[in-house]
Amino acid sequence: MIEWELRGDQLRVVDADNAELHVRGDELVVDDTDSDVGRPVDDAVTVTTSELRFPHTVVYASSFARDRQYELDPGGEPLSLPSDEYVVDVDTGIKTYLRFTGAATVRKTDGFDSVVVSFPERRRTTIGFRSRQRSPTGAIVVPPDPAALATAITHSGAAHKTDGPDRSYPTLRGHPPLFEPGDALDVPDRIRTETAETGIELIVPPAYEPLFVIAPLAYYLGASVRTDPGTTPTLRAPAVGLECRLSSMPSLEGDIERLLRVVFGLDCLVRNAGPYGTRLAEVALLESHDLDADALYTASPAERLDAYLETPLESIASHLPEWHLSTYVAPEPATVEALPFLLDRLSLVFTPRTSRLDGRDLVDRSIEAHYRGRQTGTGRVPSVDVVDPDLKTGRVHGWLADGVPIDVFKASVTSYHNRFAYLERTTDATSICAVLNEPEMAPEHRDVVSTCRKRACERSIELTVEESLDTAALARVFESEYDFVHYVGHCEADGLRCPDGYLSTSSLAECTAQTFFLNACGSFYEGLRLVEKGSVAGAVTVAPVLDDHALTVGSTFAKLLVHGFSIERALGLARRRILMGKDYTVVGDGTHSLIQGDTRLPTTGRVTRLADDRFELTLECYSTRTTGEYYFPHIEPNRDAYLCGTPSRFTLDRDQLVAFLEETKLPVVYDGELYWSTVLCHRL
Repeated sequence: MIEWELRGDQLRVVDADNAELHVRGDELVVDDTDSDVGRPVDDAVTVTTSELRFPHTVVYASSFARDRQYELDPGGEPLSLPSDEYVVDVDTGIKTYLRFTGAATVRKTDGFDSVVVSFPERRRTTIGFRSRQRSPTGAIVVPPDPAALATAITHSGAAHKTDGPDRSYPTLRGHPPLFEPGDALDVPDRIRTETAETGIELIVPPAYEPLFVIAPLAYYLGASVRTDPGTTPTLRAPAVGLECRLSSMPSLEGDIERLLRVVFGLDCLVRNAGPYGTRLAEVALLESHDLDADALYTASPAERLDAYLETPLESIASHLPEWHLSTYVAPEPATVEALPFLLDRLSLVFTPRTSRLDGRDLVDRSIEAHYRGRQTGTGRVPSVDVVDPDLKTGRVHGWLADGVPIDVFKASVTSYHNRFAYLERTTDATSICAVLNEPEMAPEHRDVVSTCRKRACERSIELTVEESLDTAALARVFESEYDFVHYVGHCEADGLRCPDGYLSTSSLAECTAQTFFLNACGSFYEGLRLVEKGSVAGAVTVAPVLDDHALTVGSTFAKLLVHGFSIERALGLARRRILMGKDYTVVGDGTHSLIQGDTRLPTTGRVTRLADDRFELTLECYSTRTTGEYYFPHIEPNRDAYLCGTPSRFTLDRDQLVAFLEETKLPVVYDGELYWSTVLCHRL
């Protein structure tokens, strides 16, 4: 769903996922709202203007008469388009297409903050918008039977828009059909028809464990999955003579992790032989392993897979980005419903295993308890018994099983379904409510309010500020349609503390606050119940926390959240600012984002001081929602793009570093501290 409005010379465009786009024009006039741009879009308008200005991004142009493809130089060289009929692909947070006839110039502004499309005269131009939010393509009824689950996984790739290497672009991978529990298997005819025949098969024993583990690879490859009692897991493609024996559980997890990373990673490189290629820093990996991108781009899925498996997988994997997301799922009928949501994020799936916290962790927690015991004003804090999860590869980790693990977000089937419920909301702005229920915590509250008000100057945010709410009023906050509730106060065994008693979130009829932060001691179970009642995700604590720690984490979290970072990544960055960061965690779908950032893909930096007043700048850009994208660091003399997840490193003198920090808005780690780039710029 797309909504737009004209404000002066600016089109403001929003989608159901709170992504927001501003398109500025020179004396912009909307002529028509029933327009065709020739590409799949959710809405389109025809405007008249001599110039259109977009946020900085990648731009491609397709010529109809010349059948040519053009790309705007990432380094800043303007693109001159001779007179012709064009469709221009502007890769902003909301996918945008321009269709016009005539000559045009596409350029980047000096500070690389905008892309400008200009015409020699005022020109009628059709602009089409498509939301990047992917919705499920129907539903498959899955009874509690491994063979039925195998069939459902087979059809999970029905939403793919191509079986070529371009499917590594997130825009060409659709959301799998939902898996709904039932008594008998039911795959709708439309889903069967849309399931491509790739000639690739995965055969596993009839058990939930191996089926859950192979699901991400099967989804991406479009493989046909079947079960066979007593068989060894096997990946095969009969038409090309491929038969790859895999390990049994639990070693199967490692095999699938390597296969998916290599197949997906090589697709990201091979696709550069197609019409949407760019100069990637990692592309030399193909040449070093004698892989012909042109031949592989046009090969069948089975032929391409066979060629990939001829390479040394370990060597290839070591040069590819670290995988973005791993989820640890109890392999049982009750969690089958979660699989399509995990596949949409292209998460690896592992069987959950835990151990008791080691002695050092226990000592650390004892020391923390000693200092917290000096706090006053808190009653009996809820007890949360945490466990140490056995984590595999991955930047972000989710947990869909029993127990409260450290360093991962605690997901639930309900949280994934809740995310889609909020897409049906129609709002003009992101609504935030900041609640202060303990006067001594006012500094955090002031910081959060200040951050949101500053951000409201750049994004459509409506802020409500509340203090000293009683139980009924606080309940109304959670039952109101806020996008984010930031609660600062105390939590005790009976609930969130209010002037007239305690609010237990279990007493709520429902929770319609999309996301939240309960920055209060031991708020884990209160937050978990908010997700059960309707929220998507939120930040909580698993133990008492010091007030100054709460201030640091709460303020930083709010700033990162309103700048486009996901719940899990925002909390991960915020909690690294304190020694006792493991006392904070996320409940619900930690991959969920509240708002679109200034750049479509959240980026972080790390600055390390070298000798002779020089510095190493490391940039990391990735998102658990858009795996397969790439980014281009605008730092002279760089001319390469990098796959998201691959760090890019540059050695700069002080003046170069200061100039870069001054032009960007991103969190940067320097000397072990987290700074906003503009703040670090002034310090340096």
